[in-house]
Amino acid sequence: MNSIPPPSEQLIEYLAPYDVRVGELALRLREIVIGEAPDATEIVFRSYTVSIIFSYTEKWTGSFCYIALATKHVNLGLTEGARLDDPEGVLEGDGKQMRHIKIKKPEDLNKPYLRKFIRAAMKLCKSDLAEKAAKKTTKMKRTLPAKKRRSN
Repeated sequence: MNSIPPPSEQLIEYLAPYDVRVGELALRLREIVIGEAPDATEIVFRSYTVSIIFSYTEKWTGSFCYIALATKHVNLGLTEGARLDDPEGVLEGDGKQMRHIKIKKPEDLNKPYLRKFIRAAMKLCKSDLAEKAAKKTTKMKRTLPAKKRRSN
């Protein structure tokens, strides 16, 4: 089993203003995501909140999930969550694309559906990226016939 790399100094710095319990939830959830997706790129981002983004393209646009901190909880965000099967109605949100799961206490991290949704999001993301790559490689450049030169 791969060991989980420690959080970056930048992430620790970004977590400092938050309640220690929220920071601990974020770090434990980070370990779960990395445990499921050790080959993903981790991107730490700070705007109005701190987000830890997990991607297969090193960009937000290739992400499959993220951890977003709030005042009293963290969210496991699923970038394409609206496309995931959720018969029990676990996922929150009603946008066209993203869904999330609120993590309010350490016990919430033990819910088996967390890992299920992370794996499903990874699978969907990899499939989407493979489809995009296939489209790029199969695009044919249309060439026009060579212009005829006028003879004088």
